[in-house]
Amino acid sequence: MTRHEQRYKAMTILYQAFLYDSNNISYDINDIIDTQMEEKNKFIEMLVNGVIKTRDKLDELANKYLDNWDISRLGFTDQAILRLGIYEIINTDTPDITCIDEAVELSKEYSDEKVCKMINGVLDKVYHSKVENDR
Repeated sequence: MTRHEQRYKAMTILYQAFLYDSNNISYDINDIIDTQMEEKNKFIEMLVNGVIKTRDKLDELANKYLDNWDISRLGFTDQAILRLGIYEIINTDTPDITCIDEAVELSKEYSDEKVCKMINGVLDKVYHSKVENDR
């Protein structure tokens, strides 16, 4: 499974979790991962668990850079893509440009053009903020 396919799988697992949250259905994220995966995948588990555990921080960052918008107004797929991208930029060793490119590619496949541009813009701002903070 390529990294792109793994990110897609993480996106679908997060989509399911966000859907459960919106309907007040309790779940164990590891059970969702297990039902979606034929075999263990540490990268997917890291992404999904990381996004779930840091969701409030990720949303705060997203909302900071969304112009007159809030992440909760996005569809669950778009929320998953944006949170995954932000999480990868700030919490992994994956090159930042790869994180952005991967999120944009997912959004091109599963979102409309406006949302794709929005995701690209937010991730670019998160990246530049990170670069500024690293100086």
